[in-house]
Amino acid sequence: MATTKKKASAAPKKAKTSTTPAWKKWLKRIFYFLLISHLAYVVILKWFNPPITTKMMTSAWTCAGNDKLNFQKHYIAYQDMGRNAKLAVLSAEDQLFPTHHGFDLDAIQKAIAYNSNNKGGKVRGASTISQQVAKNVFLWNGRDYIRKGLEVYFTGLIELIWGKKRILEMYLNVAEMGEGIFGIQAAAKHYFHKNAKDLSKSEAAWIASILPNPVLYEIDNPTRKIEVKHSNVIRFMNNLEGDKDIAALIK
Repeated sequence: MATTKKKASAAPKKAKTSTTPAWKKWLKRIFYFLLISHLAYVVILKWFNPPITTKMMTSAWTCAGNDKLNFQKHYIAYQDMGRNAKLAVLSAEDQLFPTHHGFDLDAIQKAIAYNSNNKGGKVRGASTISQQVAKNVFLWNGRDYIRKGLEVYFTGLIELIWGKKRILEMYLNVAEMGEGIFGIQAAAKHYFHKNAKDLSKSEAAWIASILPNPVLYEIDNPTRKIEVKHSNVIRFMNNLEGDKDIAALIK
């Protein structure tokens, strides 16, 4: 009778143990949480306005400590902003807004050349409306490389997710248009005692003329520089309102 040999039982496999330190695991989890949460926030803001921005919080704090200032914020819908208000800020701040993808490369190159030849003097910026929205809604003021890098990132996101009308609507709702005055509706009420949609070309141009430095310049007591800019903005408005891309955007 043949005998069968029993096969030696295989040695039990050892469970694999992770060599990744716990702190790296937590960093990875935090990174993914922040990535998902801020992406979700960007998507949400496609349809809802931010409760408040960092710039608004800073301004509200300043106004609280100054009896002469009054913090004002008023969100309104795109159709209630008025054609003149939209046309004025495009004319003053970003005439190529309907066609660029968030960045005006030609303006950036000119700004770099100007600033490199004017060291120690006034710095010239080249921010588009999209970049200003990215900074105002998601970031803080400053010129450090980390903030500028994040500005590029958020600018690309909102261009991709929001689209031009929503970006312009957000800009007109969150931009500071006077010390403690945020949004075109609050500005229209403060300066001209009317709704944004009822602003005349000249009135809308005055508000646009103090951008992007509404704390430095005033509508009630304009400098010669602001008076010249106001005239230029009206001229640009007259020239641009027939442009098909701008006409489609501001209607």
